[in-house]
Amino acid sequence: MAIEWLAKLIPLFPLLACLITLVFGARYLREKSHYPVVFGCGLSALCSLILAFTVASNQTAEEPFQTVTVYQWLALDPVAEPLAEGAAPSSAAPALTPPVNFSISLRVDSLSAIMLSMLTFVATLVAIYASGYMHGDRSYWRFFTCVALFVFSMIMLVLSASFLQLYMFWEAVGLCSYMLIGFWYEKPEAAAAGKKAFLVNRIGDFGFATGVFLIWVTFGSLEFQQVLNPEVVAAVFRAKPEMITWICVCLFTGAVGKSAQFPLHVWLPDAMEGPTPVSALIHAATMVTAGVYLVARCTPLFILAPEARLLVSFVGGVTALLAALIALTQTDLKRVLAYSTVSQLGYMFLGLGTGLASGIAGGMFHLVTHAFFKALLFLGAGSVMHAMGGVIDMREFSGLRRLMPQTYRTFLIGSLALAGLVPLSGFWSKDTILSAVHEASHGPAAHAGAAHADSEHSAEAAAEPNVAPEPKLLGVSATSLYTLLFWMASFTSLLTAFYTFRAVFLTFWGEEKIPHAAGHHAHESPPVMCIPLWILAIGAIFLGGLLGHPTGIFDGFLARTIPMVGEGHHGTDWYVVILSTVCAVTGISVAYFMYGLPSKLPEQIATAAGPLYRASCNKFYLDEIYRVLFVLPILALASLSRLLDWSLIDGLVTGVGKLPGVAGRLPRPIQNGLVQFYALAMMLGLAVLLWVLVIKQG
Repeated sequence: MAIEWLAKLIPLFPLLACLITLVFGARYLREKSHYPVVFGCGLSALCSLILAFTVASNQTAEEPFQTVTVYQWLALDPVAEPLAEGAAPSSAAPALTPPVNFSISLRVDSLSAIMLSMLTFVATLVAIYASGYMHGDRSYWRFFTCVALFVFSMIMLVLSASFLQLYMFWEAVGLCSYMLIGFWYEKPEAAAAGKKAFLVNRIGDFGFATGVFLIWVTFGSLEFQQVLNPEVVAAVFRAKPEMITWICVCLFTGAVGKSAQFPLHVWLPDAMEGPTPVSALIHAATMVTAGVYLVARCTPLFILAPEARLLVSFVGGVTALLAALIALTQTDLKRVLAYSTVSQLGYMFLGLGTGLASGIAGGMFHLVTHAFFKALLFLGAGSVMHAMGGVIDMREFSGLRRLMPQTYRTFLIGSLALAGLVPLSGFWSKDTILSAVHEASHGPAAHAGAAHADSEHSAEAAAEPNVAPEPKLLGVSATSLYTLLFWMASFTSLLTAFYTFRAVFLTFWGEEKIPHAAGHHAHESPPVMCIPLWILAIGAIFLGGLLGHPTGIFDGFLARTIPMVGEGHHGTDWYVVILSTVCAVTGISVAYFMYGLPSKLPEQIATAAGPLYRASCNKFYLDEIYRVLFVLPILALASLSRLLDWSLIDGLVTGVGKLPGVAGRLPRPIQNGLVQFYALAMMLGLAVLLWVLVIKQG
């Protein structure tokens, strides 16, 4: 009963906050419009933490989840095949259609409890921070209305018990992101960024919708309880193995769009045009995590589609490296963090794609730790932007550590966590992913679910994937591909440490320089903005060690929900630990010598690199390539369609409408009221008549 009520209350509080600010914000609440949202998100966070502890104490392997039905929308019994004349009714008569059950239901398990706790806690801190950051904005109430709706939509996405409901709130999250990214729609850049995010995500969402359709056709249901049941998945796999792969590929296409993976990553950096608290929400706790959550939720499907898993890891590894290479040369502080988000999301997919217990748990744990230190970094960047009069170009300011000591210390903590330096949280989660990829590179090791190989309920045991040959992607074997991805990920960790501390040194070190836009008002942010920074910093320091590998709490908790995950505690891969630590220290050291000390190395390297440096600065010209290949042809087609519509279709319809008028105007001069004209007409008519008669008689 406690779980049922908690599951209903968690989304209810943000929804009520949204309705209150929508109805009363503009006229009555005004500058106090943040109150309902902060309290709503805070109460939701409290309920989420209670729910997590309740699930941890009550959940068992026999009952790994609980479904709470909120509203029954549509329920249809199966339609049976008509009986032959004289035949007796039989309960074994085949059904022509499966039962249809569409409802608003909530699925409560350890995976949803983890996501809810992270989401609501970070959203509460962002809302508190935003009350100071957005102070004085003329659309203050509209901002918090959208934030509350955003949080509600994401909560319902996480709690969804069916693919149909998941897709509905998947689209709702996309709509909220469009409204928040384009919040300052008076700016052409913000309006364009909102449209870009919306349109690029439509591409991925089409793939997601196709996957949902294939699930309905294949399984006859969209309910998680049926579709993600290991026994059902194994039975479908034996009958239609290719269909499982295609379903996974389509679902992953949706995840690629929502989580900004290559080649659909181009919308996320432009999303920086929205208010900084929006960036923190999107990058840390809400929209971009939805794709990772989708793949983790569908683990029973992906575990039996090795080619799809290879695709997940490959796209994640390529995206992580590509985004890191772009972040190396960016001068906009928020864009550096944006590409960092794209890269870290790639790490998460890299871990999930291994199919190993440690990889799946590591990917989800990295999602949680990343939410804390990335929200911290974005809010820290917002604090800098707030003090610098809206300027965020790192070439315009420096030496801010003396002017903004609180922001500097918290930003430094977040940077150390992002760089993966021990013992901060980023180290524990990132190293778990690297260890999983390293293990996968040594051949067909114990894939996720090996602990259940002897169980008749294990989809892996039922489908007997061990007899299948080693999967390949683009002709490359799994072991070779994972070996390549491991070294790519290790090199990416070095780049991550470098570009993160490049931003730290450019912003906070060196001689103090304040842009003219800040005037004489540059100062540390107020307590309402600094307190959330310190709370997030505490999480960035201790969360990894408390819940991660040293204790195994996170792995063990997650293993209760995902049937393929075995025991949560794994041995330490010291080779990976040493390698990742060396990469992190090397990246930080190189950044220090190039940007922490007076040096001409950056200019010399930029000159020597030449085309490579310019390619990184210009994001490898992907926006320009997409514009030539897709945007301009579509605009040309739209212009042609408009021309045909105006000239042909509209012209035909307008012409038919004008025809009676033209037909009436042609004989109008005949009726001019002049008697002599009428007499002349009669004489001419008579002459013509006589001429015709003469010709006929002649």
